[in-house]
Amino acid sequence: MNEKRRENGHEFVLAGAALEARESGALWWLERRVLAVSDLHLGKSERIARHGGSLLPPYETRDTLARLEAEISLTQPETVICLGDSFDDLAASEGLGQDAEYQLRTMMADREWIWIEGNHDPGPATQSGSHVRELSVAPLTFRHIAVAGSIGEVSGHFHPKVTVRMRGQTVTRPCFLYDRDRVILPAFGTYTGGLKSTAPELAGLMWPKAIAVLTGRKARAVPFRQSAERAFNCQ
Repeated sequence: MNEKRRENGHEFVLAGAALEARESGALWWLERRVLAVSDLHLGKSERIARHGGSLLPPYETRDTLARLEAEISLTQPETVICLGDSFDDLAASEGLGQDAEYQLRTMMADREWIWIEGNHDPGPATQSGSHVRELSVAPLTFRHIAVAGSIGEVSGHFHPKVTVRMRGQTVTRPCFLYDRDRVILPAFGTYTGGLKSTAPELAGLMWPKAIAVLTGRKARAVPFRQSAERAFNCQ
């Protein structure tokens, strides 16, 4: 692991697997050279416009892919696992545009690429790579939505976020949530919202001693249970 990853990521162990919560929102498994990301929601602005919603600047796909490309360049994974909702809907997966398609194909070259089915992008997809509902790579299981009672589970879907006090200001950032049984990844997509880490849907899945890891310039770990009571002061 290079110096940049040691300095800016947060390392933890899940079911015996040594993992790193990257400051970008990606999860890195060095031993297996696996990079996992969740909820890219590529094509979200196009999908919103297609359904008569607000006309958002159509740059989120470009930005999301650029950040993913940067993570791949840093970690050089042998396998990339996208944990579902990679596209905002099936039409978005078919209408990325030539530039985005080329960028994606370039990242996929010479490595295994696995698309896990999400609630936004179920069924067959036109993208190359493997398409599965979930994936077991012992001792971990990768899926889109967490299943209560699982052990060694890596999932996404909820877009967790946490609010902290940082340098005198209150900020809200996407976060990882992990405990002894599972890790839930933040959304990696640029135009994605978030669910408070203290929401019942998340609090009901995590053990009281769970940890929230904020993304940003540096991954910062804070106790999950205390976040239900107050904002944290981070230096």
